[in-house]
Amino acid sequence: MTDEDQSGEGKKKPSPVMTIAIVAGLSVLAVGGGWLVGNLLAPSAPAEAVAAEAAGEQGGKKGEDGDLPRLATEANGIVTLEPFTSNLAYPADNLVRMEVALAFKDAPDPALAEAIHQDIMAYMRTVSLQQIQGPRGFQYLRDDLMERVDLRSEGRVTNLMFRTFVIE
Repeated sequence: MTDEDQSGEGKKKPSPVMTIAIVAGLSVLAVGGGWLVGNLLAPSAPAEAVAAEAAGEQGGKKGEDGDLPRLATEANGIVTLEPFTSNLAYPADNLVRMEVALAFKDAPDPALAEAIHQDIMAYMRTVSLQQIQGPRGFQYLRDDLMERVDLRSEGRVTNLMFRTFVIE
């Protein structure tokens, strides 16, 4: 006789209740460990800071509409130009909507900013959709516009920043 026959029964299969209990226990352990590691890596902010942020009560001066102060202001040497919509050269039924900002070396010049605004608008009417497709095309557009800004401003504008750029 073999050992199995002497014991009377073969190996028992584990019961489904024990399997469910083990899986549930491991799940609770995993959730608790995740919570603990999450709190160690990113501790929660104090309740006052969360309440103040939700209410929009941050320190410092507020903007005109009650929001946080804008960094892109003429006092900081940055002029945000008015947004404009223009058609592209090809296909003519596509429109581009842009809003750009100019960073001046010294005090901003509103007349120069308006001349640059008109120059950018005129240039966008000569651009085709194929020229500005993809990240490389967008970089070429930015470089072309920056070159035009440098020529127009004679070095008084240090940077051209896109605020919005939408093609419809």
